[in-house]
Amino acid sequence: MATRLTIRLDFAAGRRLGAGKVSLLEAIEKTGSISAAGRLHAMSYRRAWLLVDELNQMFATPLVSAHHGGAKGGGAALTEAGRRVVTLYREAEARMRAAAEAEIDAIEAALAPAPEAVGA
Repeated sequence: MATRLTIRLDFAAGRRLGAGKVSLLEAIEKTGSISAAGRLHAMSYRRAWLLVDELNQMFATPLVSAHHGGAKGGGAALTEAGRRVVTLYREAEARMRAAAEAEIDAIEAALAPAPEAVGA
């Protein structure tokens, strides 16, 4: 597997956005459910809901719109702002990876063999 580059944005007042929260947003978009997205990330519904609530409060416009259960059940979806934040984050990751490609390659070349490759 190629080396992955992830970023974490540390905003003022202790607010953070990183790969885990963005991945949770992507899972909500894919599954249509905070609960299902949490399960994909091996976290409880409560933990997933708290992260969504944190994200919704962090931005001027909520990133996730949740619909409570009823006859048709509940669900969740990314808002336009949510999809935009995910896109911007992933674009920033790609640009940073491209900008640091030579340095990342040099660091990879200095690595010791992976444990599973030793003695193989």
